[in-house]
Amino acid sequence: MKTVSSIGAGKKDELNTLPLKGIPWLELQDQLREAGKDDVDWRNGRVPMFIHYAGDDVLEVAKQAYLMYFSENGLGLRAFRSLAKFESEVVEMGLGLLHGNALARGAMTTGGTESIFLAVKAARDLAKKRDSGRGKPQILMACSAHPAFDKAAHFMGLDTVRTPLQADFRADPAAIEAAITPDTVMIVGSVPAYPHGVIDPISEMAALAQKHGIWMHVDACVGGYFAPFVKQLGENIPDWDFLVPGVTSISADLHKYGYTAKGASTLFFRDAESFAGMGWSFDNWPRGQYTTNTLVGTRPGGAIAAAWAVMKYLGQSGYQRVTQRVIDTRCALQTGTTALGLTTFGDPKLSILAYGSYEHNIADIGVRMTAHGWLVGHVTTPPGLHHMLNLTHEPAIPRYLNDLSDSMSQASSSKQVGKLSAQY
Repeated sequence: MKTVSSIGAGKKDELNTLPLKGIPWLELQDQLREAGKDDVDWRNGRVPMFIHYAGDDVLEVAKQAYLMYFSENGLGLRAFRSLAKFESEVVEMGLGLLHGNALARGAMTTGGTESIFLAVKAARDLAKKRDSGRGKPQILMACSAHPAFDKAAHFMGLDTVRTPLQADFRADPAAIEAAITPDTVMIVGSVPAYPHGVIDPISEMAALAQKHGIWMHVDACVGGYFAPFVKQLGENIPDWDFLVPGVTSISADLHKYGYTAKGASTLFFRDAESFAGMGWSFDNWPRGQYTTNTLVGTRPGGAIAAAWAVMKYLGQSGYQRVTQRVIDTRCALQTGTTALGLTTFGDPKLSILAYGSYEHNIADIGVRMTAHGWLVGHVTTPPGLHHMLNLTHEPAIPRYLNDLSDSMSQASSSKQVGKLSAQY
């Protein structure tokens, strides 16, 4: 399979120039199909990330709703009142799932990274407003938190402090409290943390945030539209959303386990004061007032419409049905990998499963699984394999376990040496 290491022009005689004449659509269709022939077969469960599939019917709803609003622009809500309606109702439905009260606010963004950027911005700005004399602001989080927080800090002039995990791979509240300084403006907890799929002790972390007067953000980009339904199905998951005192903001991706079209996330705030930091306004130019709640200006109207349509289409019963199947798939994979002698990392209760062993050469196993046609997700610490599951994996588990067994039996007997390359 070909991979792209960089994007840009090569030698001048290799430039792909704009054609002098347009190419007929039927011919372009053939070129599109040809271009995709080396892509990994996600429909047959060969991809452990990137795809969130809840059935062809849900996919079709998202596609058709997106196409109906393909040309509309989410920047122009005055012009496209339909998009304003859809966004408002999506936010209300999300807040309902996450136990936001009448004071809670939120908006849609284009993805989890944008949601995280804006949460960091809001926390930084509020801290500066309350105490302009502090030093360089810091984000405090476990080492398993998503790199998007470091990315946001890099672009917005903050520092990040990452703390060790507990033995169960969850954030360690004691280590976090020990790392708090007068410059700490945000504490981050994950539901779940992406590397191991475990839920951080949000209540304990939020209590620390409340005690020290610090913004508490819950990164539920993966779990925000999954964990509520797991809990409705009877799984014993501790409170982690706005039911927990001290939680200030929550990011939750619609295009993950909301199963909506890509380019859709949500960012929620406990109250209007914290929400105010999400937006940006400017009027020092000849055009007048320019205001957005988001980092980007233009937003695809199709993504907003598709989110509204899919949520309405599935409803709570539909989400519960799909969630149960994903949980069952995770349990089947966990049982199978355990039988092969691989250890599950922590106690995952949602859709991510990571497993491995210091006693096996995980890198070599990964190479052999790739040869079997699987895209492999790696965990570096401890060395292991990683899955973020959806319905494409449901029928693929027996085949995957069979190939994993073969790969383990053929892999080098030497233990893991060096550091795995674990691209997202």
